[in-house]
Amino acid sequence: MKNSEIIQMTTAELKEKVANEKTALNKLKMNHTITPLENPMQIRAARKTIARMMTELRKRELTEKK
Repeated sequence: MKNSEIIQMTTAELKEKVANEKTALNKLKMNHTITPLENPMQIRAARKTIARMMTELRKRELTEKK
């Protein structure tokens, strides 16, 4: 997911998407532990996507406080 797509989402959508991505990441990690994934870079990509969304949420939180 690109930053431009993340910025266009509402705060509620972002929070919901973060929760969904975190559960998906946990499933990926569990599956990778049991049987190696064909493409383990999916784990890294998921972590980075979550980080981008969390950064945008934090940025919005800080702008609301000002």
